[in-house]
Amino acid sequence: MSELVTGEAVALELRPARLPSRALAVLLDLAVAVAVYVAVTIALVASTASLDMAAQTALSIATFVLVLVGVPIAVETLSHGRSLGKMACGLRVVRDDGGPIRFRHALVRGLIGVIEILMTFGVVACVASLVSARGRRLGDVFAGTLVVRERVPVSSAGFMPPPPPWLAGRFAGLDLSAVPDELWLAVRQYLTRMGQLDARVGWAMAERLAADVAARTGAPVPYEVPPPAYLAAVLQERQAREARRAFGGAGGGEPFPAAPSSVSPASPAVPPAAAPPHEAGPATPPPVTPPGAPSDRRPGTGFVPPA
Repeated sequence: MSELVTGEAVALELRPARLPSRALAVLLDLAVAVAVYVAVTIALVASTASLDMAAQTALSIATFVLVLVGVPIAVETLSHGRSLGKMACGLRVVRDDGGPIRFRHALVRGLIGVIEILMTFGVVACVASLVSARGRRLGDVFAGTLVVRERVPVSSAGFMPPPPPWLAGRFAGLDLSAVPDELWLAVRQYLTRMGQLDARVGWAMAERLAADVAARTGAPVPYEVPPPAYLAAVLQERQAREARRAFGGAGGGEPFPAAPSSVSPASPAVPPAAAPPHEAGPATPPPVTPPGAPSDRRPGTGFVPPA
């Protein structure tokens, strides 16, 4: 990957095209250009047979320049860097900052390409592309362009495995507000790439990330939960909370579940002990008020007399 910085200070990760794909695209473009040139030459010879030799030579040179130089420049300009061969190979010509090329870029590439591709049979272009770190030929260097790949093979590196089912809702009471976004990004990148890591290296990385997350949440990692499963479950819990906040918080309620009490799990709450049997006296029945007697209890009116 090649990191390019645009004029708006945005970093772009592009995959430069290498020599084999570029050579194949150039061969396809040359084959089409030569076929068109031969067809146009035959038509001109048949239509200009009555002209003298000097006129026929001038028309041949003009046809060569127009078909093999002018047409590729026009095609790259109008298609924003995609000739027929490049479209077939999934390539595109872009500027150094990642933007589309203009006429001046295509003109410089086409004129220098006559020297390094047509006159030297591609030897200069191949040597320059092999020497360049990003596979650029001389036309790309002088024009300030780069040939990149548009079709990148899809890999399974972006798949994030879900947590085990027995961890569903296990960490619903964790306080995840203190975990920074950089740590969440590191956890996500580890989960999407842990299948490509060595077993010992991946396990050590998971332990370190799990310890960092646990230090931010204030709750230790459960002993029976593996670090990768803990990271996947905690990240899924964060995503579920963000989804509830974005889509289910219209009622104004609390988007996150209530945090658990600070009582340690090792010391469960003990109910207050009842009085011993030998200290408890006989049960006293509640006083019975006669039917005609005035009651001291009055319904509350909400009025409080002044002190």
